[in-house]
Amino acid sequence: MHLAKRKKRIAFLLAAFLGLAITFKAVSAPKREFYQLKIYHLKDQAQENRLDRFLKDAYLPALHRAGVAKVGVFKPAQDAAANATGSAEKLVYVFIPFKSAAQVFKVEEDLTKDKQLATAGQDYFNAAFNNPVYQRIEVVLMEAFEGNPMFTAPNLKAAPAERIYELRSYEAATEDLHENKIAMFNQGEMEIFSRLGFNPVFYAQVKAGSKMPNLMYMTSFESKASRDEKWKAFGADPAWKKMSAMPQYANNFLRADVYLLHPTAYSEI
Repeated sequence: MHLAKRKKRIAFLLAAFLGLAITFKAVSAPKREFYQLKIYHLKDQAQENRLDRFLKDAYLPALHRAGVAKVGVFKPAQDAAANATGSAEKLVYVFIPFKSAAQVFKVEEDLTKDKQLATAGQDYFNAAFNNPVYQRIEVVLMEAFEGNPMFTAPNLKAAPAERIYELRSYEAATEDLHENKIAMFNQGEMEIFSRLGFNPVFYAQVKAGSKMPNLMYMTSFESKASRDEKWKAFGADPAWKKMSAMPQYANNFLRADVYLLHPTAYSEI
């Protein structure tokens, strides 16, 4: 009888311990962040200069006042190809991390009430219809992957003009295949990137944007040469070769767009 009671007590304690472990994991697991990517389309250097002034002197400080700790601002590593008129469209990417979806809308509301922003950003907000600061803005809203719920600002040593931030966009043919590609990242692909030194900034599912279904992620490197070397190692990696050959992951993306970017001198990521 004594032995039976002892076994019951041990079973009870084990069950209690497991319950506490599960509860602790649920409480301590970080919530998945939300990200906003603003892509400004500009026609010339004058617009780019005006936008830089607005972002650096007005918009980023206002985001900080609204509770956003760090903001990334990036530009293409190479100029876009000249269009039919002979001019090249310029792009500026602004990456804004939020702790939750609710914070996205709360920050937007706070910015409309920020008098310092209104004053510092007069050229941007009060621009004439025939002399705007930009041609148009794309906005992409994303939620971080479960396996990488928070963004990371990389600790790169090279000068900003030498660093490469690689933004990738993966569209899928169907929603199910899209979810399959996200599962592939969560179940091992992100681990390979980290092990090979890709310095990931974020991985996220696009919740609202012009390209759907879609996911986006960003990695970072000290230089273009380092980036090329890392991708060569990735392609030859045994774990990646094994994973990419698995039938369960076949055809899980339809199109991949790759953007090589430099951070601006005032970027915080």
